[in-house]
Amino acid sequence: MAKSKLWGGRFEANTSELMDQFNASLPFDINLMEYDIEGSLAHVKMLGKQEILTAAEVEKITEGLKDVKKDLEAELEAGTFDFKEAEDIHSLVEARLTAKIGAVGGKLHTGRSRNDQVAVDMRLYLRDQTEQIMEMILKFMQVLLELAEEHAETVMPGYTHLQRAQALTFGHHLLAYYFKLKRDYQRFQDALKRINVSPLGSGALAGSSFNLDRDFTAQELGFERACENSMDGVSDRDFVLEFLSVASNLMLHLSRLSEEVILWNSKEFSFIELADQYTTGSSIMPQKKNPDLAELVRGKTGRVIGSLNQLLLTIKGLPLAYNKDLQEDKEGLFDSVDTLQVILELYPEMLKTMTVKKEAMQQAAATGFLNATELADFLAENGIPFRQAHQIVGEAVLFASQKQKELDQLGQPEWEEILGDYLKVDADKLKEKLAVKAAVNSHATKGGPAFEESKRVIKEERKFLAQK
Repeated sequence: MAKSKLWGGRFEANTSELMDQFNASLPFDINLMEYDIEGSLAHVKMLGKQEILTAAEVEKITEGLKDVKKDLEAELEAGTFDFKEAEDIHSLVEARLTAKIGAVGGKLHTGRSRNDQVAVDMRLYLRDQTEQIMEMILKFMQVLLELAEEHAETVMPGYTHLQRAQALTFGHHLLAYYFKLKRDYQRFQDALKRINVSPLGSGALAGSSFNLDRDFTAQELGFERACENSMDGVSDRDFVLEFLSVASNLMLHLSRLSEEVILWNSKEFSFIELADQYTTGSSIMPQKKNPDLAELVRGKTGRVIGSLNQLLLTIKGLPLAYNKDLQEDKEGLFDSVDTLQVILELYPEMLKTMTVKKEAMQQAAATGFLNATELADFLAENGIPFRQAHQIVGEAVLFASQKQKELDQLGQPEWEEILGDYLKVDADKLKEKLAVKAAVNSHATKGGPAFEESKRVIKEERKFLAQK
């Protein structure tokens, strides 16, 4: 079938074959097929309601559009679709419709432009995909919450500067990512409000001289409202930028988690072991078990951020209203949506199937003087100014290090040597206070890692997820 063009009357010569290829968007905007037909069905229904088309014309076009959708779905599934058939999805649907029902198919385009048509397609697509991604994030959050509950008392070292800092729990660490994903969910939820606005009826840029009912089509398509300015309706891609921005933020969180999973899975840490289903081997080193899923997520974060940057740079100098540059809003978006969805499907399963090495975590938390802050707090509680206490504990760490002991391994004579000028202590009681689990449970302030505080937070967040 010859390539369909909706604009050929003005031209005496055909565009070059290379120009046709460069100009075409069908190879990627075929993703909008169902949304293009959905928007067309609402539009033709409105044309009938407004008596711009007859009831017979509306029925014929409606049935024709449904048949076109069935045909295209069958061809795409069978792999027989010709991506060179038309310039874009809008030309394709109209050409197929006209071939099926005759010249009346050309009346479908009454009162609209490809400019508002593609804008409504993009919004319908992005609304659908955003809702799916939000559901997937909730399932991910559920997995994190279940793991946090399971490991609310699994002690591990917390890090700053990638140096062991203070003892906390694996559950507390996972809860940090739970709350990052919760904010991502809420950002998508908020972005959805600005996606869910109808530009249909904005025309090329100046609306239409036909008596269109834009509120009717907005309602038919499930939009909250119709946009209030026709130029903004066809030129706005803020909703795509906002989606890509939120997607980039989500990917940043998953990349940070991936970096930690990669470290924890290494022999140097040995805190976890990832299941075979989510790792790969080496072609030359038989012993290797590589955390490829986590590494790919870390790598693909740059891909999603790149799509955001590309669209920012595309839009930054565009005058109103529509410009062909806006064709570049799709490929990066489609790729980002696909990337997010496959990651959100795989990642929770990887976490659910990993083996957590509790003993290794606790051993790491019990070494390296992670209870030094608790000792400084103890001295401050007993009247020594904290800054002085900090100095004393630093000296105590040096003393213990030279004896190749941890702070909670020091005996009575050693504490008397360290603290004799400041405070009398009972070495046994101090040992209990500096024990790793006691140190964690001493941090019982709101949002802290103490066992019962973490369980309280988990209980509250279960209510949030239940509401969703």
